[in-house]
Amino acid sequence: MNLFTKVDILQSSIRIDYQTKLAFFGSCFADNISLRFAERKFHVLANPLGVIYNPLSIENQIGKIAGEMRDENCLAESWNLWDAQGSFSEEALGKVVAKTLDFLKTADVVFITLGTAFVYFLKETGKAVCNCHKQPAELFERRLISVDEAAEALKNTVAALRKINEKAHIVFTVSPLRHLNDGAHGNNISKSTLHLAVEKVVQEFASENRSAEGSRTTVSYFPSYEIVMDELRDYRFYAEDMTHLSKVAEDYIFERMQATYCDETTIANTKLVKKYMKMANHRIVNPSSPKVAELNQQIVEKAVQLEKQISGLDLSK
Repeated sequence: MNLFTKVDILQSSIRIDYQTKLAFFGSCFADNISLRFAERKFHVLANPLGVIYNPLSIENQIGKIAGEMRDENCLAESWNLWDAQGSFSEEALGKVVAKTLDFLKTADVVFITLGTAFVYFLKETGKAVCNCHKQPAELFERRLISVDEAAEALKNTVAALRKINEKAHIVFTVSPLRHLNDGAHGNNISKSTLHLAVEKVVQEFASENRSAEGSRTTVSYFPSYEIVMDELRDYRFYAEDMTHLSKVAEDYIFERMQATYCDETTIANTKLVKKYMKMANHRIVNPSSPKVAELNQQIVEKAVQLEKQISGLDLSK
C-alpha cells in the first residue's frame, strides 16, 4: 500500500561532493538546510548579511555584493542596513561583502530560498526593505508584489551572480515555512506568486541555455515546498508553533537534496564524517583523565585518515 504521495525528483546534473563550494541566501529555511551541509563539513557560506525573505531584497543584497548598488543606512547615526538583517559598522560591512564576493567567485552552487512575496517599502523612496529594524511603522508601506515584479527581481539576481561567476549553478526553492500573519489564504497567494515567478525565470534561462553552446550555468528549482505539502502533510512534522518545521522534517528534506545532488559515494562519505563529528564533539567530563589524551589522539588520527580518504574534506577547524 502506498500511504502518501511521494514527490518525484529527477537526479540533477549538478553534482555536490566535498570539493563543491555551496552558497545559501534567503529565509531561515536556507539557514536550516545549509547548517546540515556545514555540520558534515561541506564548504558552505550561508546568509552572510542575515536572513532575507523576499525576492526584491535578495536582488538588492546580491546586487550590493556584486558592486551594482550603493549602501543605504537606515539612520545617519547607525549602520542598520535596509538590505541586511543586522547591524554592521562600515568596516565590518566591507569585510563581509568582500569575503562573500571572494567566495561567490569560485562557488559551484548557489541556493536561493524565497519565503514571501509580501514586501515592506520605504514610503519616502519606494525602496524595498529586508528588515524594518524596529523603525516606526508609518515609514513603511507593505504590499504583495506581482508575479512579474518577483520574476524581474529573480532575473536580476541571476544576472548579478553571473557577473560574479558565470559558471555557478543557481537553484531556487520556496520555503515550506508558512507566513500566517496574512492568514492561510494570504500565505497561499504569497507562495503561489513565488512559485509562478520562479517557474517563469527557470523556463526563460532553460531556453537560453539550450541555445548557448558550452554554457555550464543552470537555473533550476528544488521542490522543498512540495515535499512538505505533499509528503509531510502532518503536524508531527512541525515545531511547537505549528509554523516552523521540526528537525525530522528538515533532516528528511536534506536527505532528498542529497539524493538529488550527491552520488552514492558522497552520501556514504557524509555518514562517515557525521560519525566522526559525533566522536570529536564528545563531551569531556574530566579533562585530566588519561583517557582524554587517548581520545584526542584518536580524533586527530581519524581526521587525517578521513582527509586522505575523502578528496576536498577539511577537518582542520
